[in-house]
Amino acid sequence: MLIKNGTVFTENGGFEDLSVLTDDERITMLLPRGAMIKYGGEVVDAEGCYVLPALVDIHFHGCAGHDFCEGTAEAFAAIAEYEFSRGVTAVCPATMTLPEERLAAILESAAVFSKQGTKQGQAKLVGIHMEGPFVNKEKRGAQNEAYIQQASPEKLRRWQKAANGMVKLVTLAPETEGAIECISECRGEFRFSLGHTAADYDTARKALSAGADHITHMFNAMPPFAHRETGVIGAAFDDPHCFAEIIADGVHLSPTAVRAAFRLFGDDRIVLISDSMEATGMPDGRYQLGGQAVNVRGNRALLDNGTLAGSVTDLYGCLRTAVDMGIPLESAVKAAALNPAVSIGIDDDYGSIAVGKRASFLLVDKNTLDIVRVI
Repeated sequence: MLIKNGTVFTENGGFEDLSVLTDDERITMLLPRGAMIKYGGEVVDAEGCYVLPALVDIHFHGCAGHDFCEGTAEAFAAIAEYEFSRGVTAVCPATMTLPEERLAAILESAAVFSKQGTKQGQAKLVGIHMEGPFVNKEKRGAQNEAYIQQASPEKLRRWQKAANGMVKLVTLAPETEGAIECISECRGEFRFSLGHTAADYDTARKALSAGADHITHMFNAMPPFAHRETGVIGAAFDDPHCFAEIIADGVHLSPTAVRAAFRLFGDDRIVLISDSMEATGMPDGRYQLGGQAVNVRGNRALLDNGTLAGSVTDLYGCLRTAVDMGIPLESAVKAAALNPAVSIGIDDDYGSIAVGKRASFLLVDKNTLDIVRVI
């Protein structure tokens, strides 16, 4: 395929007028616009469009009326198709805090689905994010308190075996019993993210020193960034290797908080996530997340007690909202494509437009930022 006349988001984080040549699987060449080349394959005219790397969502629970934790091929396929339609071609969905046996069954089913291969028009399942069950009950959010448990390397390894190695990221609360020891013992086997936590600065720093390198939906389900006790956010800020997720859906964070996050961490460390649940792409109504009822109205999803229960905005919607909040398009794209790929170790294949990487692109109208085509 030859994509010509587009304004391409390049690996150096800027836009250039280039043509992109692929062998359908991989990017083979980047050419100056107008460069003469003999080519007999499909030609895509991207005039008037930005050519972006397709997005990577490393933290979401569902969409299109399905939840990842359904654990069925039907649910996985529906999620993969919806995500692809919204410009996300690599997904690392999140589990919820559920019974041990149920988690193992979900992971095993996901591994089978992934092994079958990605069909045309589907996002690729590149990993799994275990959001719990090693979280703090005080900051559980929409996680089910009944199944919260102590961090355990043995359990993680059993789950990883069921997942056939697909668990890429594990969220835990570092102040809970055994959590830092778990990070230290398993740091070469899993990536760890601090979240659903009441940890103070010192505890978070110890966890980051032990091997964690990620913060789960920063600002949400954790202590605030205060002027004396800066907590998890301060510890993450002080660690130059720590990535920080944010949900820029217009509900979880104010525009000022989103701008402050990018200012504090820079566009090298912010990871845009959707944290979307099954109501994403669906009408208002009553849905579920982690076995708990969720009421959805507009762009807000709430448990019956009023707790936010994920989002109903897909990752591209979050990218556009971040831009509307004042984040430069270049920074928002980097945070939704390259940074998530780097943060879970799949950036050799995903996250940017460069020779040798997978040929996954998102064409968007330069004036409206509407999606024109996903390739």
